[in-house]
Amino acid sequence: MLWLPADFAHPTHVPLDADHHLRPIRESDVDIDYPAVMGSRERLWAQYGEKWGWPPADMTHEDDRVDLARHEREQDAHKSFNYALFNADETELLGCVYIDPADDARISWWVVDEYVDTDLERALDAFVPKWIAEAWPFTSPQYGI
Repeated sequence: MLWLPADFAHPTHVPLDADHHLRPIRESDVDIDYPAVMGSRERLWAQYGEKWGWPPADMTHEDDRVDLARHEREQDAHKSFNYALFNADETELLGCVYIDPADDARISWWVVDEYVDTDLERALDAFVPKWIAEAWPFTSPQYGI
């Protein structure tokens, strides 16, 4: 059974506020994704490590590029989605939102360490469940890992 309707078109640009937006991550984002992930690695490992084994302490730039290429393929096939959180001109990657198949869908997200407990993180925390309810065809999404 498909987890999304065959005719579903996933959002490609999602405004969060005047200065930030989400869009599906691409392999070409590696140069800003890698420092974001590795700069927040310990907290991300605490959140995702046990379940996903990610991000490993020895992850290289090339490992990250390969991982982003996989995310891009999975998005194109509607198997799962990784939306990156960017500043307006996409010079900084500030976090990610993951949308994965589960009984309906499992959604989780993070911001880089610099933005933990800030207005940006609070805005993302409030926005994601509302966005999922309004833009995605899920009936019982689960939040967290």
